[in-house]
Parts: sequence; structure tokens; C-alpha cells
Amino acid sequence: MGKMSPSVRSLVSTSLIKKPPSSSPSHKPHTHLTGKPPPQNSGKTQTQTHNPFTSPNLSDAKRVFNSIATSTRNPLDLRRHNALLQSYAAISTVNDSIAFFNHMIKTQPAFSPERSTYHILLAQSCTVPDQTLQSVHQVLNFMVNNGFHPDKVTTDIAVRSLCLAGHVDEAVQVMKQMALKSTVPDAYTYNFLVKCLCKSRVLSTVRGFIDEMKSFGLKPDLVTFTIMIDNVANSKNLREATRLVDELEKEGFKPDCYVYNTIMKGYCMLSKGNEVVQVLKEMQAKGVEPDLVTYNTLIFGLSKCGRVMDAKKYLWIMVEMGHFPDEVTYTSLMNGLCRKGDALGAVALLSEMQAQGCRPNECTYNTLLHGLCKGRLLEKGLELYGLMKKDGMKLDTASYGTLVRTLCRAGRIADAYEVFDYAVESKSLTNVSAYLTLEATVKQVKKARP
Repeated sequence: MGKMSPSVRSLVSTSLIKKPPSSSPSHKPHTHLTGKPPPQNSGKTQTQTHNPFTSPNLSDAKRVFNSIATSTRNPLDLRRHNALLQSYAAISTVNDSIAFFNHMIKTQPAFSPERSTYHILLAQSCTVPDQTLQSVHQVLNFMVNNGFHPDKVTTDIAVRSLCLAGHVDEAVQVMKQMALKSTVPDAYTYNFLVKCLCKSRVLSTVRGFIDEMKSFGLKPDLVTFTIMIDNVANSKNLREATRLVDELEKEGFKPDCYVYNTIMKGYCMLSKGNEVVQVLKEMQAKGVEPDLVTYNTLIFGLSKCGRVMDAKKYLWIMVEMGHFPDEVTYTSLMNGLCRKGDALGAVALLSEMQAQGCRPNECTYNTLLHGLCKGRLLEKGLELYGLMKKDGMKLDTASYGTLVRTLCRAGRIADAYEVFDYAVESKSLTNVSAYLTLEATVKQVKKARP
């Protein structure tokens, strides 16, 4: 990952952790089923670099299409027809798109539209802000009248398009209507809508939807519960998250690592170290193997609570369990050490981090810079800042503000303005934000002087 520069090496005084075996196991990023469906044929083609239709006027669109059709040596295939329809639908009304669709069929007898062609019109109809769903039903009826009855893909496109347009309640309405017509959505569409509801509605509304869909044979699965647990945990409602885990188990599902990591993250947000450790013990007792995210979350939570020594203990444990510490692991520990006033100990971890082949990122450097300045180690902080400048790293709001205030209080106003110039040049902060922080600090320092 590269050697440590002499200027960083000069910051280091001690070694805090031993080097792991050279053949440290590799690890993959933590992934979890999110309810995303496999690729579906919605009639969409690759992004067009140029839209041939410059006007939404139907007559102009017909002329453009006729010109394209006559100037093409080979007959337009389904893909080209769909691409042209989608291009026009991007700038027209639903009625004009349907009229354009009919024009293509009339002028091109060889063109045989498929379900994917109608799905283009359906996706467009979902963007119309109409609570009555008139445009959606218009396209669905148009499909049926032409021999294409809605299927699960149709339902999925309608639900996703409505949600992406911000019409979540309408998406629920469409799903229920489709289910009543024996077009019951699959688990992917169902869980997608549950996720959208969790983001925009209270939990009672989400539960009401889940209960109502049970009458159509759709029951919550592990993904459904995970989505709800993630939502309540992020809102710091850990009591409800724990209750959902119990409910999940009663339904016959076994909580996986992602579920426990989510709850652990929630306790970290509340700085509850004991509860974080308890989650680890519970998942191990139930035979769920912790992964890299589990240990990183645990180390972050303990470090945030000031229990750095306990966090270091789990650093050793994760290595023994075959999980190689990454930049998240080390940055969490550095943050904990800086919070306890041991900024030099945090800098020592930087040496160990690079010695083990782990490259520090901007968050790592900003954490150290903030800690050094807070710890009244300005010169060492400036050394680190110099490295950040050399590598073109951005300053975050906290480290920038702390560095500027420390420089101003040390009477180094010119240096503070140089940091301001770099923050603006590197686009670390907006010009206004960076300037206001600097000016407020300068005024405060001048006011404090006798």
C-alpha cells in the first residue's frame, strides 16, 4: 500500500499492536439481500447520448420518426422502436406517447410491439401527479385491449416508477388493485414498497400494509423484517428493533449477521457500550458468526464510549477469527484515543496501520488532525496537514474548524488564511462556510485580546 513518508514516521513514538501474519486472509465487503430484483425487461435500452426529438409536438415527432425509418437501410427492430418511444416519452404527455405508439404501428407494419413496449408507456404514466391514477389505468387498459394482460413485471414497474416519482401511497393503491386482479406481486416488489414506506411513513402504517397484503398470500420474510429493523434502529428505537427480532424468530426465521449488525449500530448511535457487547454475545449464543462489519461496529461503539482498551481487545479477537482490520477499524480506534486525549497514541496507530498494508483514507487523516489540534499538538497537526495537502485530501468541517481556531489562538492568522485558501481550492467546504468559520474565529480571538 506504499511506504510511510519520513514526516509521518517522525510523528510516531510507540507501537500499539503487533503485525498480523503476512498471509492475512482477504475479505469481501459485507453484503446482504435488500430485496432488489434481478434485471427485468422493462423495455429500457442503454442511455441515449442524444434524443432525436427536440420538441414534444406530436406532429414534429412523427416527422422525425418517419425520417429515421426511411433513412435506415434495415427495418427498425423492436429495440430501436422501444428506444425511440422512450426518447419521445421523456418529453411528451402520456396521450401523445400513445398516439406516437399507434403511429409507429401504422407506418411500420413489420413492427410488432411486445410487453416491454407497453411498459415504457406505463413507466411514463406513473410520473403524472394524479391521485386518481387515471393515466396509469389508461395505459393498463391499453395493454389489455391489445392482448397483453399485466403480470408481475408490470406490477413491479408500476410500483417502482410511482415510488421513484414520490407517489408512495399511489404505489400501494396500484399493488392492491393488481393483487385483486390476480396479479400478485413477487417478494422483490413487495419488499421494495415496504422499504419505501419505512422511509416515508410511520411504522404503524407499514404494519397495516403488511397485514393487509397477507390476505393476498404475501407474508413478510427475513428481508421484510430486516428492512423494518434497520428503519427503527436508525431512528434509535432499539426497543422496537429488539421486539421485531423476537417477532422474526416467532415467524420461523433466524436472525442473520446483518440483523445483529444493524441493532449493534443502533446502540452505537446511543453510545451504549454494554448493550453493544451484549448483542455480540447474543448472536454468538445463537450460532451466528460475527463478520468484519460486526467487529468494526463493536470497535467503533466501544471507542465512542471511551472504552478504548476494550476496543483494542476485540481488535486482537477479530484478527484471531480471521478478519483483517481495515481503515474503518483503525480510524475508529484513533477516534477513541483522541477522545481520551491520547492523540500521540492515535498517531502511533497510523504507523501500524500502514505497516500492515492498510491505506489510511481522508477520514483517518481528518480524525488525527482534529485530535492533534484538540490535544494542543499544533506542530504535529501541521505536519499531518502538510501530508494531506500533498496527497490532495479534503478537510472535513470539524478538522478545518479546529485547525483554523488553533492557529488563530496561537496568533498565526496568516497560516489560518492559508488553510482557508486550501479548503476552498480543494473544495473541502463551500466558500461561504469556510469564510464564515475563519472570520468568526478571527473576530473571537481579536475580541479576547486585551
